[in-house]
Amino acid sequence: MDLFAAMKQYEHEQVVFCHEPSCGYLGIIAIHDTTLGPALGGTRFWSYASSDEAVTDALRLARGMTYKAAVAGLNLGGGKSVIVGDNKRPDREAIFRAHGRFVESLGGRYITAEDVGTTPADMAFIHFETNHVVGLFGLSGDPSPVTAHGVYVGMKAAAKAKWGSDGLAGKTVAVQGCGSVGYWLSTYLHKEGAKLVVTDVDEAKVKRVAEATGARAVPADAIYGQAADIFAPCALGAILNDATIPQLKVQIVAGGANNQLAEERHGDDLDRRGILYAPDYVGNGGGLINVYGELNGWSKDQAMKRAEGIYESLATVFRIAARDRIPPHQAADRMAEERIAAVKGLSPMAYRRRS
Repeated sequence: MDLFAAMKQYEHEQVVFCHEPSCGYLGIIAIHDTTLGPALGGTRFWSYASSDEAVTDALRLARGMTYKAAVAGLNLGGGKSVIVGDNKRPDREAIFRAHGRFVESLGGRYITAEDVGTTPADMAFIHFETNHVVGLFGLSGDPSPVTAHGVYVGMKAAAKAKWGSDGLAGKTVAVQGCGSVGYWLSTYLHKEGAKLVVTDVDEAKVKRVAEATGARAVPADAIYGQAADIFAPCALGAILNDATIPQLKVQIVAGGANNQLAEERHGDDLDRRGILYAPDYVGNGGGLINVYGELNGWSKDQAMKRAEGIYESLATVFRIAARDRIPPHQAADRMAEERIAAVKGLSPMAYRRRS
């Protein structure tokens, strides 16, 4: 990989490679854009197949966080970090304290939080080394319920745009991924009366969701071809691609996973097939809202209330898409880029007057 070419393609500001040999820590911190504020994004702990794969994931996730914050109206930029390794390893303190030291070295340009493979307990270890971490016990904690709530109301906005009603009772939703977000999303959908088809590579997680909601479980590869109204990707990214899109038998895609489109053109493919796509970084913004609330002293109820704004954010995306005759993923990008450009264009004198 030509790292500088990759950074230049999407205008990333900084990428930091981190190593602590005593505990085998290998990390990457990517900062995409700090125009609106410090870069905030979680730490993902994952066994990547290669260094290039880890770098690509960090870059894509960091850029997604910039757009997510911009569309949500938050005073934050976008960043992300990944730790390369087995996220099941029990000896976690040294790993996360090492990570915390590298976060601290950035002097507040980057704030981290929980993500795939990490927990609030891991954030507590990071907090031993830096104050630039959110998602701590006793504060905002696990962002999953708020993230899932945002996905849920965003799904309702998509239903309104597609069918004229945002009711989900009786609709069949195929949920890919039964982790924290997938679990909470399934409970919200079950409460409204939706029918659920679920899958996950972890059978214990599938069992938990099925017992809580009565969902029907299917093998991982079978989820794409399920006859359903809505497909909700809530696992890893790049799952909407050349191989999976032709299998879909749904009218809406709306889920909690980041970077669902393998490439931008796959958003066009969904649009051509008449499948309404709720852009992931708009729909799953509840987690970012949750930790932003921690920085600003919000209660959990306040964070939930702010996450309900995702309904109107997605409704706006769909209106722009219809008005300008562009796919929703392009409409969402336009919203984010216009806000960033407006702030970036402020003159120094105008900023001093506001201070």
